[in-house]
Amino acid sequence: MDASNPIIFYDIASGPPVIPYAPNPWKTRYALNFKGVHYQTVWVELPDVASVRNKLGVAPVRAHKDGSSFYTLPIIKDPSTGDIIGDSFEIALYLDRTYTNAPLLFPPSTIGLQAAFNVQVDAIFTRFVILCAHGLPFNSETAEQSKAAFLWRAGKTDWEDMTVRGDERAKTLEAFKEALGELAKFYRCEDGPFLEGKNASYADLIVGGWLAFMKVTLKLKEWEGLRTWHDGRWGKLHLALEKYAEVK
Repeated sequence: MDASNPIIFYDIASGPPVIPYAPNPWKTRYALNFKGVHYQTVWVELPDVASVRNKLGVAPVRAHKDGSSFYTLPIIKDPSTGDIIGDSFEIALYLDRTYTNAPLLFPPSTIGLQAAFNVQVDAIFTRFVILCAHGLPFNSETAEQSKAAFLWRAGKTDWEDMTVRGDERAKTLEAFKEALGELAKFYRCEDGPFLEGKNASYADLIVGGWLAFMKVTLKLKEWEGLRTWHDGRWGKLHLALEKYAEVK
């Protein structure tokens, strides 16, 4: 791949200083670095995601509860092929299909299994985003607009309803730990931090994307606790994925 003609990767911008935080774009960032392809990040403010997606001609792949289009990222645009893809799982498939000389994200005969795993992992973590909403690193200039969008999506009117505190928070964290305990049962190999032991696959990047999101949005003490759950499973996985976490 020509380094002078990199893949353009559209990610959601945080408030300054800009850092990656959204889980699905994190899956793609990990995948791009795993494949070793040349890319550059274009940061998109949350209120601009819909217009950027429409400008690129990428149809939404998700919908709100009322059936209306849910515009989100990531998107990649590959100048070497002309392809534009706007879904994290489809991006991973594209990278394996197009850049065959790089390590495989999907070992043979695992695409269906990893697709099902993706749905399951997303469902687990999404159940507990109430722990994270107040930690979202909004840009102060567009924070109220972004909060309004999140409130509408959740069917709420007051930002204070987008969190839990005290005993309710403690119970929610305990339920989160229990849910991740079920996920931890898939990690049976003892010779490495990944599902298959020493070798990562896209499934590990799926979990890693959510862990990266939790690192930014949970309270520090809660993140440090999560890292130790289930014999340190999640801390070890997050640490092992650092080599794929470069921001370009």
